[in-house]
Amino acid sequence: MGAALLRSHPMNHHIFIDGDQGTTGLDLQNRLRGSEFRIRTLPADLRKNAAARREALNDCDIAILCLPDAAARDAVAMIENPAVRVIDASSAHRTSPGWVYGLPELDARQAERIAAASRVTNPGCYPTAAVALLRPLTDAGLLPADYPLVIQAVSGYSGQGRAGAEAHEAGTGSHSLKLYGLGLEHKHVPEIEAYAGLAARPLFVPAYGSYRQGIVLTIGLHARLLPAQASGARIHECLVERYRDAAHVHVVPMSAAAPVIELDPQVHNGSNDMSLAVSWNARTGQIVLSAVLDNLGKGAAGAAVQNLRWMAGASRAPSGALEFEGAAGG
Repeated sequence: MGAALLRSHPMNHHIFIDGDQGTTGLDLQNRLRGSEFRIRTLPADLRKNAAARREALNDCDIAILCLPDAAARDAVAMIENPAVRVIDASSAHRTSPGWVYGLPELDARQAERIAAASRVTNPGCYPTAAVALLRPLTDAGLLPADYPLVIQAVSGYSGQGRAGAEAHEAGTGSHSLKLYGLGLEHKHVPEIEAYAGLAARPLFVPAYGSYRQGIVLTIGLHARLLPAQASGARIHECLVERYRDAAHVHVVPMSAAAPVIELDPQVHNGSNDMSLAVSWNARTGQIVLSAVLDNLGKGAAGAAVQNLRWMAGASRAPSGALEFEGAAGG
């Protein structure tokens, strides 16, 4: 097919990236360059050639789809080789039957499910943060499934995709802060509801900031609407217990002497890490859950690499082997 190879020597796993020139696809290539994986992409003149894509999709071990939703569905339909496994970075299959949700930290068995799956759907950037904060609490009975949640988040402008990011940097689409999704039909909401264990649709208000990448997401809770045992301290303890052994999810220590009073959405840029924090005012009975991650890292390409390594059986590779190599560091 004339497909371009990032490295040409034999490797254990042959990976095809469909949609390699978008924001996620380009970042994914940076993270995998120089790795143990054999990475294949199509040259520019064949990227939209259906026959070339079909052949490449059926001639790999794992296909990673970095495409718009409709194109991702078309790509899956092209796959006839039963041995080909798929990681879909779009939102096309995030709540579809037969697809495994690609958040290894979802529960104690999720990484094993990902490792054994033939179809893995990469989580959305905002849902990664929201689900990581909420799922441990619904599992533990600390958050009622029908709690009237309001989730607010700000992402760097790269969350708009390559065209939106280029427009912002060119000054034609620049802004200091832009709220969107105010029709309250954001495509990430069903995903959050499903995987956070909720029985009521959360209200989600996202925004784009004037910085390139990084997300800060917050969720406010009122202690009077929670079970009696759900203090801020107990909620923090629950998160610490859940992520004690997680390599990429870190719970910020909770201390009266050093409380969390501000958040930098860019602190994890270039990595696959995510920090979770709990702020609690016992006098007012108010609690704020917060998460910070890189929307291009744990929220996109970094998560795809993490899932790829589980699927390839390389997640327990020795220190120094690929987990998140390359210029992006994530």
